[in-house]
Amino acid sequence: MRGSAPLHSLRERFAPLQSLARFVHDGFSGKDRPVNIKLLFCITAVNSPEKGALTESRIQDLMILVTRYFIHADLDAFYASVEQLDNADYRGKPVIVGGLPGDRRTVVSTASYEARSYGVHSAMPIARACELCPQGVFLRGNMKRYKEKSREVMGIFSEFTPDLRQISIDEAFLDITGTEGLFGPPAELARKLKSAVRERTGLTVSVGLASNKYVAKIASGMSKPDGCFVVEKGGEENFMRSLPVDRIWGAGRKAQEKFKKYGYKTCDDIYKISEQRLCSVFGKAFGIFLYRAVRGQAAASFDDIRGSRSISAEHTFDYDMYDGFAVETALMKICNTLMYRLLDLDWQSRTVFIKIRYEDFSTESAQETSEHPVGTMSDLFERVCALFHRKCKRGIGIRLIGAGLMNLETAGSSAGELFEFEDERKKKLEKCIHEINKKFPEAAIKKARLI
Repeated sequence: MRGSAPLHSLRERFAPLQSLARFVHDGFSGKDRPVNIKLLFCITAVNSPEKGALTESRIQDLMILVTRYFIHADLDAFYASVEQLDNADYRGKPVIVGGLPGDRRTVVSTASYEARSYGVHSAMPIARACELCPQGVFLRGNMKRYKEKSREVMGIFSEFTPDLRQISIDEAFLDITGTEGLFGPPAELARKLKSAVRERTGLTVSVGLASNKYVAKIASGMSKPDGCFVVEKGGEENFMRSLPVDRIWGAGRKAQEKFKKYGYKTCDDIYKISEQRLCSVFGKAFGIFLYRAVRGQAAASFDDIRGSRSISAEHTFDYDMYDGFAVETALMKICNTLMYRLLDLDWQSRTVFIKIRYEDFSTESAQETSEHPVGTMSDLFERVCALFHRKCKRGIGIRLIGAGLMNLETAGSSAGELFEFEDERKKKLEKCIHEINKKFPEAAIKKARLI
């Protein structure tokens, strides 16, 4: 990092520089268009400690700013890595976080890379993980500790750019456009970021660097663990065409089954299909998404990237559950978790969904979109319960219950926020409770039903 300016002063220099860089990008994106010299002078004034002269070499340096750069940063085997960091005896051993041998119906949350070499992976039943890796270190996990380390890492990320979007406990997008004057070229910044995380937290992070978030997300998974993969500007299409279809972020199990049915093995196979044909086979929205994805094109906005803006939580019962009240209580706990995650991330949603897995392993799901965003935990709980009672099969034991929110958007970005809601006081109260619980987790305030 150049110099040792305090964080607040870095933020003051960042904001106008990034805004001006984006303005240049939006207004002068053509290769042969002239760049507004006065605007470049403004950028120089902000970026240069000397408030200095606009030399020809300085102009050439600043021309870099017309290209957008994004990093996707993903902590490696996060939960397991934290456990190995805190417990020296676990280092070098296969660590499996999610449950202990003998725990009923638990699944793997995270497996260390040592455990993955035995075939253990996330979402695998713990019983199966025990069969594959009986010598593994099995742990139930410590979410309080994981959140603590996550906050440390995100704090480091925020020192490199104020434009940070955390999308889960262990990953985030960083818009680093316009930061070259402070940290050097984008690839150099990526290396500095990785070093800072390792030196200050003891954790490793894999990063992908590209001109749009979609490609950066895929790139971050190309050289795990502790990798840094750069897709140069102009190379997005070739990069995507070289990948197998299972690398397409946002193409889930059903899409993969269709790829197999039609013989699509690589992104290049899909690249050769017309947009009209893709829309005919996969539906208009997903067809357009695929057409753009295999060309390495950015979505119209990050909100448009499929699968990137949803959150969910699940609860597996120790025994098949027939008691409706007990299922509702589990849903209340899930809604409590989801609502606090929304508050932390400053998101909102109008679409709720549920997932029900029965004793025979059959699974049903349902979703519903309302006119106004979810306002409070009670509001979310009512919507989820209404969906559950409409969808649930009576007289059949429930093995797992889940709920979530889809089509997330920045809080306050929809017109619904302009209306006066009767539950506005409840919303403020829940925010206060959440802040208290974050500061004093050992004395968390809960609804009586959840105690």
